[in-house]
Amino acid sequence: MSSITIVRPDPTWAAQYEKTAKVLRGILGEVVTRVDHIGSTSVPQLVAKDILDIQATVSSEPQLDDATQLLVEADWELRPPRRDHAVPGLPSDELQWVKRLVVEPMYRRRVNLHIRVEGRANQRYALLFRDYLRAHPDTAAAYGAFKRQAATLPIETVGEYADLKDPVCDLIYLPAEEWAARTGWSS
Repeated sequence: MSSITIVRPDPTWAAQYEKTAKVLRGILGEVVTRVDHIGSTSVPQLVAKDILDIQATVSSEPQLDDATQLLVEADWELRPPRRDHAVPGLPSDELQWVKRLVVEPMYRRRVNLHIRVEGRANQRYALLFRDYLRAHPDTAAAYGAFKRQAATLPIETVGEYADLKDPVCDLIYLPAEEWAARTGWSS
């Protein structure tokens, strides 16, 4: 039995994000250039784990650690990994995939906060993936069907679930890049 639970879309996820983003902006101040709702909970009508994924963007590598330190001081917990998977066809330079992952203080709303550097491949990936799924509800529905099926597999950790999802997300992302070029998409 899988340790992953996928739930129906919650119409309050956007409001929950706004409330959490306000707290994050209060903690991080000018260290971040933006805070965005990403991941499945940011896509209307998409099933998801009931965990908000949020991306905090910083303008430079040293600010990754500055932001992380501010969050740790506010009782957020630093977690692995310290990088995202490299996507076929995108830059393979390690710096393009560096991030910090922190989770909410104990007894608070579940949040995975991904801190990434502005303009890097992984920062763009999260935003373009979200926007592509928002603009393509049939693709989002197919992705949701995959997630529901994956959650029935004997997966023991969230890391195993992420490893299973990564190539599927890449299959969505690659046409998203073509869509972005065709439409003039900008984050």
